[in-house]
Amino acid sequence: MTEVATAHPEDRLLSLNTATVREQWTLEQIIDGCQRHGIGGIAPWRDQLAICGVDKAAAMIRDCGLTVTGLCRGGMFPADDAAGRQRAIDDNLRAIDDARTLGAECLVLVVGGLPPGSRDIAGARTMVRDGIGAVLAHARAAGMPLAIEPLHPMYAAERACINTMAQALELCEELDPGRTGALGLAVDVYHVWWDPDLEARIAEAGRERLLAFHICDWLVPTRDLLVDRGMMGDGIIDLAGIHRWMTAAGYDGLREVEIFSAETWWKRDPDEVLATCLDRHRRCL
Repeated sequence: MTEVATAHPEDRLLSLNTATVREQWTLEQIIDGCQRHGIGGIAPWRDQLAICGVDKAAAMIRDCGLTVTGLCRGGMFPADDAAGRQRAIDDNLRAIDDARTLGAECLVLVVGGLPPGSRDIAGARTMVRDGIGAVLAHARAAGMPLAIEPLHPMYAAERACINTMAQALELCEELDPGRTGALGLAVDVYHVWWDPDLEARIAEAGRERLLAFHICDWLVPTRDLLVDRGMMGDGIIDLAGIHRWMTAAGYDGLREVEIFSAETWWKRDPDEVLATCLDRHRRCL
């Protein structure tokens, strides 16, 4: 076990999305690494959680004093038949229960794209609305906020047909008009940095709807649109500016670093990756 010394007050405001070192470490090792590096939070993925066991992971996270900033992920609602849509709903109900067991601050929804063979993106968005509507009562009863994550338009076909903050907010207003905190947004800078209305949409969301804040960077050039995210400070996103907008709108949660990087950060020593995340978090935000 590598001993790590850190005393920077900002470090407890960083959360580690486990995708950042998923290729090097198990979930148990990631939890231990967060504690050793003084990182304040963690956001597990469900496949890692299934291997570790939900109850075991929850106990380890509690023992380490980590905040669970989110569980990744629910969503994937569109399907080409009613049975498929029901399977997605059932899976999301299980995800809500797992997030509650972990004490997560939200369940992140990557809503899904077009069903196979479909060209009907409007129909896919209707399925997303209906799917969220079908699980929202269970989420409310569990005290588990659902965070819609708008994904960059390049993912509209296969991963998420909700691609802008405005679209996500429209869903929130339709399904949770009272702004109860049950439904909101996960703001991932990788997906929304380009939006010319980003500042206004963050302000519109406000404290009740800003449930998560994911940070990384956009590299120029980007060699792979899925697994070539940059470390904070290595790209062109105005991280400090977006952070100011989030803070001004009332967001006071942790900043969650989420980096998919097949050729760079997934090949580095994971202790080095965590140390770099901390250093860049201090300098860039």
